Amino acid sequence: MSIYRPKTTVEQWRILQAVVDFGGYAHAAEQLNKSQSSLNHAVAKLQQVLGVQLLEVRGRKAYLTDIGEVMLRRSRQLTQTVTELEQLADNLHFGWEPEVRLAVEMVCNRSPLLPIFADFNRESRGSRLIIDDTVLTGTLEQIVEQSADVVITHHLPKGVLGEPFAEFRMELVCHPQHELAKLPQPIKQSDLLNHLQVVIRDTASKPSETSGWLKAEQRWTVSHFDEALRLIKSGLGFCWLPTYMSEESVTRGELTRLTIDGSSHRSGLLYLVLPKGEKTGPCAKLLADKLLESRSSNLSPEVLAGSLS
Repeated sequence: MSIYRPKTTVEQWRILQAVVDFGGYAHAAEQLNKSQSSLNHAVAKLQQVLGVQLLEVRGRKAYLTDIGEVMLRRSRQLTQTVTELEQLADNLHFGWEPEVRLAVEMVCNRSPLLPIFADFNRESRGSRLIIDDTVLTGTLEQIVEQSADVVITHHLPKGVLGEPFAEFRMELVCHPQHELAKLPQPIKQSDLLNHLQVVIRDTASKPSETSGWLKAEQRWTVSHFDEALRLIKSGLGFCWLPTYMSEESVTRGELTRLTIDGSSHRSGLLYLVLPKGEKTGPCAKLLADKLLESRSSNLSPEVLAGSLS
């Protein structure tokens, strides 16, 4: 098997890009701190080995040919990849992680996290972010086994510390035409026994799907709240849903809230945990710091004051 040997160099493509970006050989030479003749030679050599004309000079300015337009566009992908590769090597040399794994409990509203992710992306030095949706003991498993770098959870395992990060609220909902919606509210838990409950699958390797189960005789298990929402809106059963998912549908009359005698909703705190403790890498710490900087918009003033005291 023969090995392909490139005819061109990355430096030649960078010089071509500079000539185009800075409007000619003279300005490009100033920016690159090279002689104009060396740039002319590099581009001429590039065109010679490729056998195509990339630039044509009119007056004192160089213009891209049609072929040059295509080649220049592809060359930018090449030089960007090389830059990222070299940056990655530098990052790894100084202990910067190539990837960070964030485990997020599904009851957490993701919308407020998007600007944080965008900010993190600008400073992550090319590290990849892997986001895992977790449920119930699946979240605890990520903490105990230290399989994630950063975890947002509603429950802290014994002996594990976490920073209050956000509040969550869940409500019991069904379709407005469902039999449960026609009963006088609040209903009794026994009223639920003969109706279908939709629950979210525990993501642990050895799941324990007991939290949130209301002892209904019929139970369907789905992997995500999005699927549960579709089923409930179609008229199938009832389900505990985070208010950030159910609120709009309730307002539009597509869902109705159910209240059980002694329980109108469920709420609590979400905590940010670094499972690896002092072994947490710098990139994961960067993400955690940015998440914590945003928590003033996720927590009530009372809870925030308590977490900072």
